[in-house]
Amino acid sequence: MKNLLILIVAGALFLHFYPQPKLEAWYQEQKAYVMQAFSKGTDTKVRLKAEKIYEDLQPQFYSFSPDELTYLQQITANRDAVKAFYEDYCQNRQDNPRLHPSNQTKVCKTVYNYEGLL
Repeated sequence: MKNLLILIVAGALFLHFYPQPKLEAWYQEQKAYVMQAFSKGTDTKVRLKAEKIYEDLQPQFYSFSPDELTYLQQITANRDAVKAFYEDYCQNRQDNPRLHPSNQTKVCKTVYNYEGLL
């Protein structure tokens, strides 16, 4: 046990006085991954259920084509997909080639109602 402690201290001293850029980059990458995993796992904020947007749009499905409905299911599959769609096509006001402009407006208005929960 004493030898292991000496080895750890020696390694720490070596890396402190002789930094290794590749090792430091790998360490920072692993640290960011672990922090993201812990953050995602311990998130206690109230969040949007992506299915809620799909449910709110159901009365307006008569104006969507079958391809648009399939795309809408992809958008509302998870919260990250909804957030990405909202940032790309609603906030930046870009045209979505897979949705008719009026249907895109409907989706954006519905997502806007839940913007604080994204």
